[in-house]
Amino acid sequence: MDPIYVIKKPMVTEKSTSAMNDANVYTFEVDRTCSKTDIKEAIERAYGVTVEKVTTQVRKGKVRRVRKGWVADSKTKKATVRVKEGEVIELF
Repeated sequence: MDPIYVIKKPMVTEKSTSAMNDANVYTFEVDRTCSKTDIKEAIERAYGVTVEKVTTQVRKGKVRRVRKGWVADSKTKKATVRVKEGEVIELF
């Protein structure tokens, strides 16, 4: 699968930024239908690094009240990727 369809965006938060610097771990929002092997191949092809481990988490969408009722956000999938020591992904 083409990496452009797998990786939606990198998640840049305070916790993920410290994990990038300390443990060489990067966090991405990915397509919900992709498996761990699809995510691993996409990261390796897109950024040219060696991926050691991929963990995923499906996050439940929130229900919010709007003017005329309730609206539910869709579920999202978050992938945490550990790359080989000494390799870096340039996100900025």
